[in-house]
Amino acid sequence: MKITLTGSLGHIGQPLTKKLIEGGHEVTVISSNPLRGAAIQNMGASARIGNLEDAGFLTDSFHGADAVFTMVPPNNYFDPNLDLIAYYARLGQNYALALLTSKVKRVVNLSTIGGHLEKGNGILKGAYQVEQTLNTLVPDITLTHVRPTAFYYNLYGYMKMIKTDKAIFTNYGSKAIPWVSPKDIAETIAEELVRSGSAPSFRYVVSEERNGQETAAILGRAIGVPELSWQVISDTIVVDALKSMGMNSVIAEGLTEMYAAMESGLLTEHYEQHRPEPGKVGLTDFAKEFAEAYQNNH
Repeated sequence: MKITLTGSLGHIGQPLTKKLIEGGHEVTVISSNPLRGAAIQNMGASARIGNLEDAGFLTDSFHGADAVFTMVPPNNYFDPNLDLIAYYARLGQNYALALLTSKVKRVVNLSTIGGHLEKGNGILKGAYQVEQTLNTLVPDITLTHVRPTAFYYNLYGYMKMIKTDKAIFTNYGSKAIPWVSPKDIAETIAEELVRSGSAPSFRYVVSEERNGQETAAILGRAIGVPELSWQVISDTIVVDALKSMGMNSVIAEGLTEMYAAMESGLLTEHYEQHRPEPGKVGLTDFAKEFAEAYQNNH
């Protein structure tokens, strides 16, 4: 198959590209970074360098593909001028136009847990807008929204806190947190891109469920801080801390609302009704990577 991927060679893109190439597929990887071109080609894929804000570039890049993977790349949460939801909306519209114009028939879109929610999900409203925009293309395309849960690598954001306080302070974690590895996400996306016949309209991806204290215990053992604790604090403290770090105030409020929705169960309710089989990468596996990064972080 001819498969075009957005997302460059990031946490998901690299293992996804590798798996598809190993499967004998002809892969094109889109990146906005010209320096990524050589790395993409060295993996055995074709590189398309351009801007996802350019619908014409996307249309050309999608043309002739049997399947396309769409995702909205991360942006700078500390940019005071960034309208994150509008950014998602623009890329969703660009993807829809390019897919319709290029007549691609199979699309796998990276969404998120909570991507089905119109409100109460904080910054995930952007993913909801992308889902809704792409859904307007059905039945012109066969579309699956892959909805990962909480990324393991978000735990790296607590590293400084762990070093100074031997604790993780946040406004969720008293209940089970559905963690996920990018490798398991890539595995699921690859399966869906090459699927024949009918396809699900959405598919959740999870690696392992652990509450905050269980998560802290596993990380603590791996890094040699057995007393590491997970402390659930108020939304107000979290949002004030994010703003004091210089984060865009609207995004800080959206992140806090997202985490609060995890704590209340709003974010996980639909996931629990459609809980998938867990992936291959457990939290203890990730903890080894975390420990290495922790030791090298001075």
